[in-house]
Amino acid sequence: MTEPVILVDPLPRTLDVIMTPEIRARLGKLGRLVISEQRPMSDEEIELHLPEAVAIVGQTAMPRERLDRAPGLKAIVNVETNFLPNVDYAACQQRGIWVLTPASAFAAPVAETTLGLCIDLARGISAADRAFRAGTETYGLEANLDTVRFEGATVGIIGFGDLGRKFRKLIHPFRNEVLVYDPWLPAETIERMDCRQTDLDTLLSQSQFVVVFASVSTENAHFLGAREFALMSRGACFLLMSRAAVVDFPAMLAAARSGHVRVATDVFPVEPVPPADPVRTTPNMIFSAHRSGGTADALLAIGSMAVADLELILRGLPPQLCRRADPAIAARLRSQPVSKT
Repeated sequence: MTEPVILVDPLPRTLDVIMTPEIRARLGKLGRLVISEQRPMSDEEIELHLPEAVAIVGQTAMPRERLDRAPGLKAIVNVETNFLPNVDYAACQQRGIWVLTPASAFAAPVAETTLGLCIDLARGISAADRAFRAGTETYGLEANLDTVRFEGATVGIIGFGDLGRKFRKLIHPFRNEVLVYDPWLPAETIERMDCRQTDLDTLLSQSQFVVVFASVSTENAHFLGAREFALMSRGACFLLMSRAAVVDFPAMLAAARSGHVRVATDVFPVEPVPPADPVRTTPNMIFSAHRSGGTADALLAIGSMAVADLELILRGLPPQLCRRADPAIAARLRSQPVSKT
């Protein structure tokens, strides 16, 4: 009997980053591992092993014609955590192939960073630190003339997937009214999380803090632009925590530069950001170098979630930890590979 093969094509991740030795050993018990970590797996190597492949761990392109040559394939686990447009998701669904992502591994650290940035924008913590180092600090009430309280403030969340829901749970003790805009969800899902569904314009105009967790789709590229920033009240706080492409970045910088809004962003149109990029000198902004989710424990959770679900699938059981690609949604996403998360 031919030994089952698991293709491991995980770049930009590597197994030592996403798996402990114990988890990697568990993966090795599921089949013969064919690993390519120095470069993406070559077409020749992929084609050689497709007939025996039962699972793929990585971002390997799997169009319909390749799926035809992989009769035993049961699962594709994208450990970069984005559903890329290089897989025929509908064909996978028709053939009972699970296409999964352990993206929820990042939800807790991203939510934690988002809360920290909210409080920093509200209370001016990093700005006060910079003033102190420059010898221009002020004290007492004078130092708080432009600050607001996060506790009790209205928070608007744009995009209510894993990240948005985890953030909502995290801020419960702050007693915020939470507005949500997510056209892909029914009101019932949102209301069960003690939030109020609303349209985008209402959220922008009524929220002291606007937090963006939306994915990029074929329909929403740059949907937050100059008009939308103008709807926000002066002094409101805007946090971009998902993908840069959902925002008109020059419009966001202009809104911060004018002092109309305060901004924190974890993502940028080009990463790494060029040294001379004018974004670096834009006032009223806090910068985070696409680091909010990429903690060591979150990256290891990617591997443990992937292997745990593969163990179930190869026993004929459904996965329990990773999110499955829905062909209707995956076809609308415009995810691109990222090097740092």
